[in-house]
Amino acid sequence: MTSPGSSYDPLTDGPDRPPRRRPGPTVGAVTHVLVTGGAGFIGTHVVTALREAGHRVTVADAGHPGAHREPLPDAVAGAPVRRLDLRDRAAITDALAGVDVVVHQAAMVGLGVDLDDLPEYVGCNDLGTAVLLAAMARAGIHRLVLASSMVVYGEGAYTCPAHGPARPAPRTVADLAAGRFEPACPQCGTALEPGLVTEDAPLDPRSVYAATKVAQEHLTAAWARQTGGAVVALRYHNVYGPGMPRDTPYSGVAAIFRSALEAGRAPRVFEDGGQRRDFVHVRDVAAANLAALTATGTMSGWRAYNVASGHPVTVGEIAGELARAADGPSPLVTGEFRLGDVRHVVASPARARAELGFRAAVPPAAGIAEFASAPLRG
Repeated sequence: MTSPGSSYDPLTDGPDRPPRRRPGPTVGAVTHVLVTGGAGFIGTHVVTALREAGHRVTVADAGHPGAHREPLPDAVAGAPVRRLDLRDRAAITDALAGVDVVVHQAAMVGLGVDLDDLPEYVGCNDLGTAVLLAAMARAGIHRLVLASSMVVYGEGAYTCPAHGPARPAPRTVADLAAGRFEPACPQCGTALEPGLVTEDAPLDPRSVYAATKVAQEHLTAAWARQTGGAVVALRYHNVYGPGMPRDTPYSGVAAIFRSALEAGRAPRVFEDGGQRRDFVHVRDVAAANLAALTATGTMSGWRAYNVASGHPVTVGEIAGELARAADGPSPLVTGEFRLGDVRHVVASPARARAELGFRAAVPPAAGIAEFASAPLRG
């Protein structure tokens, strides 16, 4: 297995010998899983899937206001919830007692409000991960499933008709303000054709959140190398579904559209609505975590997997589908833009299918129809 963005092998490269560790759980056996962020949107679905599969689960969650507007529950799907900040070394050490595997969902998500959010993103996502990894090493826990994200790629995969595969530069304010949304070939200026991004694509974070997710990947790769442990990094694409947070500065676009429709307003679609994404249902994301926990080929080293539906759609199409399903006003295409956004990110799910046995089961049309009236998180 390789570390993120290179051919480096965290188990064999370099002079350090991995320290001794206690034996890990037998694949397929009932295990004790700690789910960080397990009271959040994705985390609750992951906990439910693990419990239904017969695993013992403990939830650790900080109750961060970016994800929670209401007090944390005492339990999620019958699993006890421990309120703790991952940066609290003593608290996380205590929570890891008797744990076999950690499923690390806890993170601040989204683009945030402005750069004043930067220290909190780095503190929660990167320092919290570092403290967790150090505590796992002390406890002899050798297996981690990491919630990563498509944002590590920056822009997706592109091809120039004349020059072949191309990596576009970040889009400029001048181009976006003029309505020139499509990335151009750096050699000839021709609009590029989007394709499928694979896990071997270079990492190119273009927002603070993206930078913290890349840092998480590198931290976990270093941990795997030094401990002889195993990390499965699941690069989620656009996750949506029941229990998604309502409209906040940290919400995903599907929740923002849903909240607007619920208030009787037209969903506001940025740019021209032609941005291509892969919207993957949260139940499928939970299934991917379960697959990562049990797959026999993921027992050592570091490996990344796209978690996607395999059915790309445009942001405008998602807004339109939601409006029709909710019998609400038609979307308003505004031409507005956010400089940290990328144009197209569509994934190949082939590696997850081949190595984890994971295939998304919820087609976007059915999932969006359900999501139009599904309960949201307050």
